[in-house]
Amino acid sequence: MRYRLQIQGDNEVYNRFLKPTGGGVVLCNRIENISDRKVIFPRSKGVFHGCRPRPSLLTAVLLLLSVTLIAQAPPKAYAPPKTAWGDPDLQGFFTNATVTPLERPSEFAGKEFLTEKEVAAWEALAAKSHADGPPREGETGTYNEFWDDHGTKAVSTRRSSLIIDPPDGRIPPLTEAAQKLIAERAEIRREHGLDGPEYRPINERCLWRASTGPPIFPVGYNNNYRITQTPGYAMILSEMIHDARIIPLDGRPHLPQKVRQYLGDSRGHWEGNTLVVETTNFNDQTRLEFGRQPFGSLRGTDEKSRVIERFTRTAADTVMYEFTIDDPVTYTKPWTAEIPWVKTNGLIFEYACHEGNYALKNVLSGARTAENNSR
Repeated sequence: MRYRLQIQGDNEVYNRFLKPTGGGVVLCNRIENISDRKVIFPRSKGVFHGCRPRPSLLTAVLLLLSVTLIAQAPPKAYAPPKTAWGDPDLQGFFTNATVTPLERPSEFAGKEFLTEKEVAAWEALAAKSHADGPPREGETGTYNEFWDDHGTKAVSTRRSSLIIDPPDGRIPPLTEAAQKLIAERAEIRREHGLDGPEYRPINERCLWRASTGPPIFPVGYNNNYRITQTPGYAMILSEMIHDARIIPLDGRPHLPQKVRQYLGDSRGHWEGNTLVVETTNFNDQTRLEFGRQPFGSLRGTDEKSRVIERFTRTAADTVMYEFTIDDPVTYTKPWTAEIPWVKTNGLIFEYACHEGNYALKNVLSGARTAENNSR
C-alpha cells in the first residue's frame, strides 16, 4: 500500500508518495517552505514526518493549510455480469483483429510496451501498407481490402507483441525433432505435392483454418467469434469455417489418448471470473499458422501436447483471451500470448468456403496439363 502526502502551503501543493517502513515511519523528500511537522495518523496507517525546510528569507511565517493522506489503492477489478445460473457472463460477438503482430519486431527489441505516439505511427503504417495497389500483370483477380480484415488498431494494452512470454516476445526455438519432421514434410510436398488430393493441405478443402483454434489467432479476414453459454457448457463459434467448439464444464475427463481430433478435446472450468480451457488429443493434421516459417508448425504429435486458454471479461466490451502452448515435442519451452477480444455490433455471417471451391480440382488438373505439355 502506498500513501500520498499532500501538503498545501504558500499557494503551492506538494505531493509525495510515501511507503510505510517496517517500523511504520516514513520520511518524505525535502520540500521547500514547509515547516517541520510530525503528523500522527491512526496506528494502522503509520506515523509520518513532514520535511524540514531550507532557510528562506521569503518565508517568515509558514502556514500549513492542510495535510491529506490518500490511500492509493489499486483500481477495482471489473466485476462481470452473471448468467442466470451464476457463472461469469462472457457472451457476445467479438473480434480479435489487430495490427499488433504475434512476435515483437526487431525495432522494439527489449521494449514490451509502446508509447501512444509509437502506437499511432504503427497504426498509420499498417493502414498505408494495407491500401489497395494496382493489379499486377497477369493477375486474374482476388480478394482486395474490401474483403480483408487485418484490423486497424493495435491492442489496447499497447504491447509490442501478442506474445507475453517469453519476455522477448518471440516464439521459442523448435526442437531438433520438430525441425527434422518439418523438413521431411517439406520434402514430401516438393516431391509429391501435386500427385493427388492426399498431399494437398486441408485448408484448401475448407476443412480447417488456424483462426478456429485452439489456440485462436487473428488472420487475414473473418476474425469474428461468438461466445454462448449454457449451464455446464460454453460454445465458441468461429466465423472462419463456421466451426463451433462445444466445451464441457462439468469436470468430465478427456477422451482416451487414442481418439485424436482436428480441434482436439477441450475441457473447461472456472477460476474465479476466468474460464480456463485445456485442450489435448490433437491429431497430426492440424497446424499452427502464425505468419512466418515454419508455416505449419507441428502440433499434436505427442500425448503431452496441450493448449491452455483463459477467457476473462475485463470490461463491458472486452474479453481478454490468453493462451499457452505447451508442446515439448515441437518447442523448446512453452509460450504464451494475450489478445483482447473487442465486442462488435455485427453478427456472424456464413463462411461459404465450399461454395464454388474448385481449388483442388483446378490445382491437380493444372498439374496434369503441365505434365502433358512437358512431354
